[in-house]
Amino acid sequence: MSERAEWSVSEPRTLEIEGTVTTLEVRVVGGTVNVVGTTDGGTARVEIGEVSGPPLTVRREAGTLTVTYEDLPWKGLLKMFGRGPRQRTAVVSVTVPAATRVEVGAVGASVVLSGISGRTELRGVTGDSTLVGLTGPVRAETVSGRVEGQAVTGDLSFHSVSGDLTLLEGAGGSVRAESVSGDMALDLDPAAGGTDVRLTTVSGEVAVRLPAPGDTRVDANTTSGTVANAFEDLRVSGRWGAKRITGRLGSGNGTLKVTTVSGGLALLRRPPSETPDETPADSAGQTGKKVL
Repeated sequence: MSERAEWSVSEPRTLEIEGTVTTLEVRVVGGTVNVVGTTDGGTARVEIGEVSGPPLTVRREAGTLTVTYEDLPWKGLLKMFGRGPRQRTAVVSVTVPAATRVEVGAVGASVVLSGISGRTELRGVTGDSTLVGLTGPVRAETVSGRVEGQAVTGDLSFHSVSGDLTLLEGAGGSVRAESVSGDMALDLDPAAGGTDVRLTTVSGEVAVRLPAPGDTRVDANTTSGTVANAFEDLRVSGRWGAKRITGRLGSGNGTLKVTTVSGGLALLRRPPSETPDETPADSAGQTGKKVL
């Protein structure tokens, strides 16, 4: 097979991609994207379950597999809020080796990424995204789409305007999350000792559930939001206006730093033997406000 192969897909079709794939690039408008990483050593596969509007281009060249609309750029994708190409949709499922570097850009499409150990980058305008079992570094940028992660153990970087972030059973690496009005709910895995978590939002609510006993240094503050703290070892200071939660849990090997201007702030406790079947949002009644 030549170094370059290309298909124009205008109806449902399954493509078995011969040759090595080390990078996957997907850009779609509307519909859904599902990317699965496998360790069985098989070839990459692209399944187009539905496509309307202009055809999708599928291309493999020099180790890069691309599934895209040619008029949908990667750079500047997030600026397409409210003015993306219309009258098109696609349902795309791609299977690649787990170590593949993955880049997905979605305008108004839902995205599910699972089993990837390579670097993952997600850019979404609207539409929700789900990340499951990602062990490599992850960068997610959204305008208003919600991102939910489970067992994401690589370093996570999240940036959004109004999209929410929910993270369960995380994280083995660091977490850097910034938003304007999006809410954040994190449930940290007891096995992930020494995690460095830094969260910043203007008006979003923040709820973090920590293992008990914990292993974290805490510095969390809100300028005008409500505060709830479930840990006796942490100190709440400030009665009127700005409030701050500080202190150390256990040896303090990890770091939790939270800054919110007007959003509520809650630090919740997970019992040692608890299975994480309840999200921090479910426990947010302790704050007197809805977190998500």
